[in-house]
Amino acid sequence: MDLAGLIETVHHDVMFPPSAPRPGVLMGFYGDDFTGSTDALEAVATAGLPALLFLAPPTPADLARHPGLAVVGIAGTSRSRSPDWMDTHLPAAFSALRGLGVRVCHYKTCSTFDSAPRVGSIGRAAEIGRAVFGGAALVAVGVPRHQRFVVFSNLFAAGSFSGAEEIFRIDRHPTMSRHPVTPMDEADLRRHLARQTGQRILGFDFRRMLRPDAAAALEAEIAAGAELVVLDGFDEATLAAAGALIAGRSERAPTFVAGSSGVEYALLPTLTAQAADRLRPPPRPAGPAERIVVCCGSCSPVTEKQIAWAEAHGFAMIAADTPEIIARRDDPTLPEALAAPVIAALGEHRGVVLHSARGGADPRIAPTRAALAAAGLAASDSAGVLGTVMGRTLRAVVARTGLRRLILAGGDSSSHTVAAMGVTALEMAAPLLPGAPLCRVHSADAALQGLELALKGGQVGGPDCFGVSLGGVS
Repeated sequence: MDLAGLIETVHHDVMFPPSAPRPGVLMGFYGDDFTGSTDALEAVATAGLPALLFLAPPTPADLARHPGLAVVGIAGTSRSRSPDWMDTHLPAAFSALRGLGVRVCHYKTCSTFDSAPRVGSIGRAAEIGRAVFGGAALVAVGVPRHQRFVVFSNLFAAGSFSGAEEIFRIDRHPTMSRHPVTPMDEADLRRHLARQTGQRILGFDFRRMLRPDAAAALEAEIAAGAELVVLDGFDEATLAAAGALIAGRSERAPTFVAGSSGVEYALLPTLTAQAADRLRPPPRPAGPAERIVVCCGSCSPVTEKQIAWAEAHGFAMIAADTPEIIARRDDPTLPEALAAPVIAALGEHRGVVLHSARGGADPRIAPTRAALAAAGLAASDSAGVLGTVMGRTLRAVVARTGLRRLILAGGDSSSHTVAAMGVTALEMAAPLLPGAPLCRVHSADAALQGLELALKGGQVGGPDCFGVSLGGVS
């Protein structure tokens, strides 16, 4: 397929000196799922950068309603999508960001980089990004504050974002090496990407990144034919070096980058200097909520422990009948029926957990896969089917109860949940959990407007994170 034929290239003629404040949107990102998108949003918002996360490419009218934005994000679902889906949807999203005049376009991936040739292909996304933006693409995955480390292009990760935990090579990680859809069985990101794309991939390791001639050496490699360049990142020095290399390339031409929120953290010195005249005070910590609903679509053992903690501390537990949801997915009465027990539980409990699985050994998993097969669907369709129904259910809960705080756990499923609820945009409201801020909802639906929403990946948070989300952080 000729990707160039999919792209309407937007040319940019204005170049800015690196130290000067700049008008307009400086950076854009597309998140391959919604939890990862809010992670990137948190990185820039806590530094005072005016930022907003849209659920669809923003129009000029959208930006006019939110003047002064320095960073614009698009929350996507490509992590659970096929390369054909990417060919159809990503060119328009990337072209929309380029049309805003951004100097850096970031394809935001999970910090565990889980992806596969046929599902969530980061290699395919990079091909499309390069077709839109031109030049080589950089890959930056390490984000030390989330305990994700890249050394000689090999990825290592802790069991979660929180706590002093053992660090695993990603292909030996207790969760991600066994991910049900995109297992990470290769730690070398060059080899991992080579399964997904025919582009020429180069590792540019910390020894070269920290040299005085790093920028010139990188440009020489790109001139020699490197198309995807994987950067190391495992401490503040390598994060700063990655940021300098990305910023330097973006001064010459708009630059496409794939990777974790480490990209945002690496670029903060550049972005805050360029937006110095419009920085805002960082969001203050969240206070307690009157009530909370937690919707869990993650099979992660981290989330399993969090559900168990919540049950032991007085949260009501509601187990979704996932095979029935799949069988009745098109039944318009289903969301109200699913909402009824949640609404009833909120009358007696401050916290309610609605879950579609309690870990990888949940007895619903096999019947769920059988129900998907009976419906002519693949196992990878579960996030879309369950997430969509859950989104409609939660919309009914919010409308009937006036609930003002909602937590979604599960990177793949929550993307579909938020889209089905009717959310149009998110802004960071307060820090809450590492990598999962509390966001304020923008929506044409009055019941949703101003709702506090946190999107938590399966690896995020300590055992008590649902209690923290209910009580706020002091």
